[in-house]
Amino acid sequence: MKKRKVYILRLNHRLSRDKRVTTHLLLAARAFGADGAFYSGQKDEKIEKSLEKVSRSWGGSFTVQYTQNWRKVLSEWKEDGGEVIHLTMYGLPVQDIVEQAKDSPKDKLIVVGGAKVPSEVYELANWNISVTSQPHSEVSALSVFLHELFERKELSWSFDKPGVRVIPQAKGKKVVRIEP
Repeated sequence: MKKRKVYILRLNHRLSRDKRVTTHLLLAARAFGADGAFYSGQKDEKIEKSLEKVSRSWGGSFTVQYTQNWRKVLSEWKEDGGEVIHLTMYGLPVQDIVEQAKDSPKDKLIVVGGAKVPSEVYELANWNISVTSQPHSEVSALSVFLHELFERKELSWSFDKPGVRVIPQAKGKKVVRIEP
């Protein structure tokens, strides 16, 4: 199992435009092994409740917190000894840099932009990392990065105290309820 904490910071969430993307980003973060997330921009209790419900049903302890001040989250993370990874199409290629991130035992805060990312984020990050240098979804970038960071082991991790579990099938669907 992983030793360090891995959190996501979603920048500049916009209620009218980003609700599905932010929800999908956080679902991917949870499924691919992150411990929790912060988000800035507009507060969206529906996203918080949705992720809480998923964790309650499917297990784990993924948390989502709103912050009005993403700069404070970044600076406190670094002051506490953690590292900041900014996923951007302008960064160094993930395949060239992920080993450095993996080798470091420090907690990770992975910054994922929404609207235009302030240049300050590029400066504060320990690493600016790209998953291709082409326009694409932040959900896919985060998924690929976490998959590399956790060395594909996250695919076989199980979540604590699930209420339901999928039983893999070649055809059809099978979901079982698990009594506490």
